[in-house]
Amino acid sequence: MIKSLRVVILGSGTSHGIPMIGCSCPVCTSDNPHDKRTRTSIVVEADSRFILIDASPELRLQCLACKITRIDAVLFTHYHADHVVGLDDLRRFNYLQDTTLTCYGDKATVAELKKMFSYAFNEKPGYPSEKPHLESMVIDGAFDLFGIHILPIPLFHGELPILGFRFGPFAYCTDCSRIPPSSFKLLEDLEVLVLDGLRRRVHPTHFNLAQAVRAARQIGAGRTYFTHITHELPHETTNAELPPGMGLAYDGQVIEFPNLAVR
Repeated sequence: MIKSLRVVILGSGTSHGIPMIGCSCPVCTSDNPHDKRTRTSIVVEADSRFILIDASPELRLQCLACKITRIDAVLFTHYHADHVVGLDDLRRFNYLQDTTLTCYGDKATVAELKKMFSYAFNEKPGYPSEKPHLESMVIDGAFDLFGIHILPIPLFHGELPILGFRFGPFAYCTDCSRIPPSSFKLLEDLEVLVLDGLRRRVHPTHFNLAQAVRAARQIGAGRTYFTHITHELPHETTNAELPPGMGLAYDGQVIEFPNLAVR
């Protein structure tokens, strides 16, 4: 049973980040801090353990901005660059905690991580530079981590099978364009859902906003926040159009669960 739960949205932006390089659109030039979006990643603080989901390119800056000083494990939704290339920054947590970190992902993700960051997963005496010290674990169904029950949620990112994750009353489902019927059952009775909601136009590998709203209504969480957002969705005006209980996530957002009672 989870006794305490807190979620920090480290990043809420699409793979380009917002503002985008060379763009002068109203969102990219906005003064609203909620329109500044680094690449998607979150930290789940459960029972005083800090579990990172994805390692975005801005991981160091995100941790500084959100005052994250501890990471106990890392879950990866999939192996695309905007979700993994901050992995090298994990070495700072190795140093702070004097321990090896374990990275969890499906079989394809673990294999790709070991290709992309082979130096981080292989002990090489005499390696000439500081490096992360990591172990890997393949996710194959629900599992317990530090006594915290974690339920993987199978999703599709275009044709690529990926994972969302559920922690009691909270679920995180980024980068999805389709939720299988069996996974909708795994998302019942949520208090908070963070769900992919890229833009207004249809996209081949992400929910657009209308699709995300439909999926959110079907899931029926108490609150839903959309993430992996492009510069086509200004924060304030988009929120004003969304149904009650739904809104855009934003960098630095903290989601609290003050009345937690999870079995």
